[in-house]
Amino acid sequence: MEEQNYQYQNDSVFVQEGSVSKKFFANVFLWMFIALGITSLAAYLFSTNLELAGYLRPVDPITGRSTMSILGWIVMLAPLGLIFAMGRGLSKFSYGTILGAFVLFSFLLGISLSFTLMRYELSSIYICFIAAAGIFGTMAFLGYTTDVDLSKFGPILMVGLVGLVIATIINAFVGSETLYYILSYVGIAIFTALTAYDVQKIKRIGLGIEENGGDIAAADTKKLVLMAALSLYLDFINIFIYLLQIFGSRR
Repeated sequence: MEEQNYQYQNDSVFVQEGSVSKKFFANVFLWMFIALGITSLAAYLFSTNLELAGYLRPVDPITGRSTMSILGWIVMLAPLGLIFAMGRGLSKFSYGTILGAFVLFSFLLGISLSFTLMRYELSSIYICFIAAAGIFGTMAFLGYTTDVDLSKFGPILMVGLVGLVIATIINAFVGSETLYYILSYVGIAIFTALTAYDVQKIKRIGLGIEENGGDIAAADTKKLVLMAALSLYLDFINIFIYLLQIFGSRR
């Protein structure tokens, strides 16, 4: 629903209801930053501690090569199961369950990300992280302030995202370096656009909560905050990873 459709009887009501939307939006970004903090901590621990990393990718004493252990595969694939379960069980699971899955997802993704970070120079990681923050912040601002209805681009972005995933899986077997870089640029474009799209959608969810007043339970609002934060978190993480794949200096 468009923001202009919301009408308030007086200024005091406008301020009160406007604060509800702003509080919702602020909580979304708060939990997004918490998730990034958890992911960063996990990535740091497992990228700097070879003993911890060894449980997931043990080194063969004969060949000197590391291979993914069963535990490693569980850690790599578990986030997919968690995000699917969170989406499917949003209305059924309690807030505590969703919160636990959210924290666990952030931690496990950080562990998975640590194997990627090991391949790059620390300076490249910092530069790409700052660049990702700049891109994300710019698009978030545009998504929040624009009067253009971005919802019409949603289906296009979803189709592009599915195509990106399929092409990435195919290239995992083909091993084309050219396609690797093309997909990285496409990935940046898609998740950059998704950032603006998601921010506008979250803004409208906040306005919807205002319109419904007390009809939405506090626990349900908190669950919506976590799922919205997860969307923005994934947008940022993917922008960062694709920037690293293109511009990162390998060790």
